[in-house]
Amino acid sequence: MKNKEHFKGKLFLIPTTLGETEPLEVLPISIKRAIESIDYFIVENEKTARHFIKKILPRKSQPDLHLEQLNKFTEPERIPAFLDPCMNGLNIGVLSEAGCPGVADPGADVVRLAHAKGIQVVPLVGPSSILLALMASGLNGQNFAFNGYLPIEAGERKKSLKMLEKLSKERNQTQLFMETPYRNDKLFLDVTKYLSPDTLLCLAADITLPTEFISTKTIAEWRHQSPELHKRPAIFLILA
Repeated sequence: MKNKEHFKGKLFLIPTTLGETEPLEVLPISIKRAIESIDYFIVENEKTARHFIKKILPRKSQPDLHLEQLNKFTEPERIPAFLDPCMNGLNIGVLSEAGCPGVADPGADVVRLAHAKGIQVVPLVGPSSILLALMASGLNGQNFAFNGYLPIEAGERKKSLKMLEKLSKERNQTQLFMETPYRNDKLFLDVTKYLSPDTLLCLAADITLPTEFISTKTIAEWRHQSPELHKRPAIFLILA
C-alpha cells in the first residue's frame, strides 16, 4: 500500500460563463460540486474569479480561498509552485476569464506541467465559444482550424486573411479567428473587403447571452449589411 505522501491531488479545469448570465443556466451541476470542494485556484484575474465563485456558491468562505494568477504577466519560473497543493494531496481548480481553460487561454501552460508531474487533469463540461460558433455556423465541422488573433497591422492582416481563405479552399477547412471586441468592426470591414464574394462568413457574437447573434452569409451578402459587433465577444468563421 502506498504511503499517504504519494497521493496527489487533481487539477480540475473549470469552465466559466461567456458573459453575465446566471452560471447554472449554462453550466452543469458538476461545476458547483467542484468549486464546493476546492479552495486552491489558478485564475487569470483574481477579482473576476472571486466574483464567479461567489455567484456559484454565495456561502463559500472567500478568505479561505488561495488564488494564484496565471496570465501574460506571470513569470514562467513561478508557475511550477502553483501546483504544490496538488503535490501535497489537495485539488486545484483552473478558472478562465470566459469559457474553457486551456482553449485560447494561458491555462494550457499549467496543464502541460501537471502532466509532466504525474498529476491527473480533469476537464469539466462547459461553454466554449469556439465550438458553439462552429456548431451553429453550418460550415465544415469535420475539418477546421482555430487561428486566434490576426495581425493588427493592415498589410499583415490582409496577407493573413488571404492565406486563411486559400487554406480553406484547398483543404475544405473552416477557419476560425477572433479579435479584441472593440476592434471587431474594423476586422469585419477587412474581411468583407479582402475575401472573395462567394466565400462564406459566419459571425457569432454574445454566444449564450440574451443578445446572442449568429448568422452565416456569403461575403457578397455581408457587404450590404452592417452588423453591430463593437465591444461584443465574437468569433469569425470562413469557408471558401
